[in-house]
Amino acid sequence: MTEMISATILLFLIMDPLGNLPIFMSVLKHLEPRRRRIVLIRELLIALLLMLIFLFAGERILAFLNLRTETVSISGGIIMFLIAIKMIFPSKEGNSTGLSAGEEPFLVPLAIPLVAGPSILAALMLLSHQYPNQLLHLVGALLIAWALSAAILLLSNLFFRLLGSKGLSALERLMGLILVMLSTQMFLDGIRAYMKL
Repeated sequence: MTEMISATILLFLIMDPLGNLPIFMSVLKHLEPRRRRIVLIRELLIALLLMLIFLFAGERILAFLNLRTETVSISGGIIMFLIAIKMIFPSKEGNSTGLSAGEEPFLVPLAIPLVAGPSILAALMLLSHQYPNQLLHLVGALLIAWALSAAILLLSNLFFRLLGSKGLSALERLMGLILVMLSTQMFLDGIRAYMKL
C-alpha cells in the first residue's frame, strides 16, 4: 500500500500538471471552449494509453535493450532531477509549442511530451521492473495520478483565478523540491543496488 501511495505521488509530480497549465492554455486558447475540452480529453486519453503500454511492456523493453534495473534507476533519477531543477528555476524564454497559428494539436505537444514525457515512461518501466507482482497496484497509482492531472488541466481557468500566475509558480517550485528528493532517492537506490553486485 505504501508503494502504491509513493508511486502515485511520484507519477503525479513527474506529470507536473501545474507546470503544464500555462502551456496547455496557450496551445488551446484559440479554440472555442467546447472544442478545447474535447481536444484536452482526447490528448489526455492518448497519453494514458501510451503510459499503460510502457507500464505493461516495461519489463520486455528493458530485456530487449539489455538494460539492468540499476541503470534505469540511476538514469531515471538523473532525468527527474533535471526536470525538478527546471520546475524550481524555470527558464525566462517562452515555451515554443511548435504549432503554427490556429493549428489544433494532435499527439504533440500535449499528449507527448507534456503528459507522457520520457521521464514518466522511464519511471513506469522502472516501477514495472521493481514490482513485477504488483502491476495492478501500479495501474491504480497511474490512474489516480493521471486523474488528478486531468482534473487540474480541465479546471485550468479555475486554478488561474484562485492562485494567479505567481501562486501557480510557487506551487510548481514546491513540487519541484519534492521531486528533487524523490529523484535523489531513486539515484541512491540505483547506486546502492549496483554496489551490491
